[in-house]
Amino acid sequence: MNAIGQRSEGGPFWTNRWCQLVVGMLCMALVANLQYAWTLFVAPMNARHHWGEASIQLAFSIFILTETWLVPVEGWLVDKFGPRPVVAVGALCAGLAWVLNSYATTLPMLYAASVIAGIGAGGVYGTCVGNALKLFPDRRGLAAGLTAAGFGAGAAVTVIPIANMITRSGYEHTFLFFGILQGAAILVLAFLLVKPVPRAAAAARRMVSRVDYTPGQMVRQPVFWIIYVSFVAVAAGGLMATAQIGPIAKDWGLARIPMTVFGATLPLLTLTLSIDNICNGFTRPLCGFISDKIGRENTMFIIFVGEGLALLGMMQYGTNPYAFMTFAALIFLFWGEIFSIFPAICADTFGSKFAAANAGTLYTAKGTAALLVPVASVLSATGGWSAVFIVAAIITIAAGVSAKFILAPMRQRLIEQNGEPAATLSTHTGTLQHWPNQSGE
Repeated sequence: MNAIGQRSEGGPFWTNRWCQLVVGMLCMALVANLQYAWTLFVAPMNARHHWGEASIQLAFSIFILTETWLVPVEGWLVDKFGPRPVVAVGALCAGLAWVLNSYATTLPMLYAASVIAGIGAGGVYGTCVGNALKLFPDRRGLAAGLTAAGFGAGAAVTVIPIANMITRSGYEHTFLFFGILQGAAILVLAFLLVKPVPRAAAAARRMVSRVDYTPGQMVRQPVFWIIYVSFVAVAAGGLMATAQIGPIAKDWGLARIPMTVFGATLPLLTLTLSIDNICNGFTRPLCGFISDKIGRENTMFIIFVGEGLALLGMMQYGTNPYAFMTFAALIFLFWGEIFSIFPAICADTFGSKFAAANAGTLYTAKGTAALLVPVASVLSATGGWSAVFIVAAIITIAAGVSAKFILAPMRQRLIEQNGEPAATLSTHTGTLQHWPNQSGE
């Protein structure tokens, strides 16, 4: 490749940046079930082994922590060696983890499999998002959103087959079958990935940095920690919903209510999960595209406040089956975009050269947020699910307000202190322009 988005003369078609984006999306879709289908296995595992739902959900937290906290290392490996070896190892780990889950007869074995699953998912996720940020400096929000959409919507295709297979053949067989299938498919796709070649490119009218920060330099900037705390706050509410949507539906007596859509009748929980995953995927490229146009912080303000209101709506009206489905979909619709906007704002602020490692460092915020998932169980035991929704809504709305009134001016000051006014690249000309006194919104 002589430039990102162009094939080397005579080179294979898949080296085109749009083809590389599609390969990354497919990898993300195939690894998504490690997170989004997990809730389907909780009740069957508990029925078989009587470990207790809290003990089983600890495996989910271990998975999220491992997936996120190792991404900076995996991102560094991607920046140094390219995407192919990291995704290949991730594929092997993703497949092995679910195979181990199928044979797990003790909690330590289940937790060990969660660590392996986290390594696999983090390797795939961090690589594909980092590649997208490098491949599309002109459309970072859209590219990161499309890539993350694979992770959000990928499970929507398989959640019904997985649920049916668990019912028909047991959860052990389901873990084994889908583990081998997904791991093998990701391994094949890994060999189609190529290392991006940096180039200057046009970008949307927004604040972008001329300086490439290393991860060490980045974490010494206060603006990074404002972004990080906002990520934790918003991710926490969505992760609680991801992990607890099944228990909530069960506690409210909704899980097995038959719902008919387009002539098909499904249990409410299964249908809700399918719709949620579609919304979770759809919002990522949509909000990424919008943030390319109106600015990251403006988009964050609108979406995060919407997330808080959706959580409050679920608390107030969620015992109604149709309201439950509607507000669950809205929660995922307003939550999923964080996985496009945060990587994009990270690359805008700290540069492209170390984008994979930097975005991976920021992604550890998801692991920090995962620590709050067990807290949701404690809150629900003392104050009911209402306490969970109220706390999640407050911190999410606070993150939206802070993005607009704290993060935006801090980012502008950081970019301008490098010596020149906030730089913006013109979408139409591909040339560097200056917008004095602009916040990029």
